[in-house]
Amino acid sequence: MNHPVTTLPSVTAVLPAAGIGSRMQADCPKQYLTIGHRSILEHAIDALLRHPRIQQVIVAISPGDQQFEQLPIAADPRVSVTIGGRQRADSVLAGLQLAGDAQWVLVHDAARPCLHADDLARLLAIMEHSKVGGILAAPVRDTMKRAEPSLGTISHTIERQELWHALTPQLFPLALLKHCLQRALDEGVTITDEASALEYCGYHPLLVSGRSDNIKVTRPEDLALAVFYLTQLDN
Repeated sequence: MNHPVTTLPSVTAVLPAAGIGSRMQADCPKQYLTIGHRSILEHAIDALLRHPRIQQVIVAISPGDQQFEQLPIAADPRVSVTIGGRQRADSVLAGLQLAGDAQWVLVHDAARPCLHADDLARLLAIMEHSKVGGILAAPVRDTMKRAEPSLGTISHTIERQELWHALTPQLFPLALLKHCLQRALDEGVTITDEASALEYCGYHPLLVSGRSDNIKVTRPEDLALAVFYLTQLDN
């Protein structure tokens, strides 16, 4: 007996890359630091382009950025560029304006170069059964403490069984994400990731378990870890 083939929609990816990454204490924005012969941003983009369902990658850069156009990957016809904004949400919204009639959008950190193909595939698979979308996330393993404000002392231990580290990519229906981001911005809500915009609007995205080595390069010590993890991926 022949089984019907499930046709999933194509996906547009957006990478907000307008930040300067001051915590890296580097001479250039962290996404342009190199691992091997490629920038962190190129590693992040390439991990997405390897999946056949991702047809377009939109990179939101700062107005004065002169580095992106010099990257070899900038010449890929699947890669587009737009000018980002002051906040992450502004940059993502700018990217969504170029997404055309895409039904789903995948948002990925420009400084997260170690995405595994199987994690990406599991996340994309939720389009078959979710109308809200979801995020890659990793369960918290360490004991978590809440601090006393301004004292530098422990207030109490937080139960970690229900805590997850939010990762990227994060995958949502384009129209829904655009609506939630715009509403959050209009109402002055601080948005630290795309899922928080949906949460603010009353939605509950799925948690898709991902690998904890899908790290974001934020501090100098993260760069050595990213080099190690990418070496393992290549092997």
